[in-house]
Amino acid sequence: MSVRLELIGRIAAAIDGTPSRRTIRVGVDGVDGAGKTCFADELGAVLAARGRPVIRAGIDSFHNPRAIRYRRGRDSPEGYFLDSFDHDLLRRVLLDPLSPGGSGRYRVAAFDHITDSAVDVAEESAADGAILVFDGIFLHRPELAGYWDYSVFLRVGFDVSVPRCAWRDATSPDPCAESNRRYVDGQRLYLMRCRPEARATVVIDNADLAAPSVVGARM
Repeated sequence: MSVRLELIGRIAAAIDGTPSRRTIRVGVDGVDGAGKTCFADELGAVLAARGRPVIRAGIDSFHNPRAIRYRRGRDSPEGYFLDSFDHDLLRRVLLDPLSPGGSGRYRVAAFDHITDSAVDVAEESAADGAILVFDGIFLHRPELAGYWDYSVFLRVGFDVSVPRCAWRDATSPDPCAESNRRYVDGQRLYLMRCRPEARATVVIDNADLAAPSVVGARM
């Protein structure tokens, strides 16, 4: 078994063993390019193989409209950190319904930032023993941190994460490039103000995708 699969298996076992009579809510956090979506997909697959119903969702389906995202200016790091996502909507349609006392009726998406419009995604009902695996940036900010029963922070330096984004998005691989300032400095604000590594259940160094390693745990 590869180092990566072995680690993901250990995380899945810890989540699977979390006592709960409701949906377990798992957040996978990290900067842009940290590898959150792939990690969350693989984690969800392992949990499903263990027989758990898995709900997969991510922050990218809960953007704010463009007029709100860029109201502080298209290059504003503060705007990236504060205005990118509609946390009220996310809580209302997904996190609150899957929380203790919630209805269990949820939607995994609400907004398409490409078309800059709301999406009509069918409401679903959480199965008994379900696990929500939710990936995205800024997940340990105060508006969201209390929702996670288990959370992962993927630690990756900007010297690694920005070139990954460049390969994916055809952008500049230079973390100091002006075109990256909004995103890199916005994420630095998050790291400084919210200290996600101190809040996460487990911190994983994901610089080497083939061999991630646990570097901190609050378990």
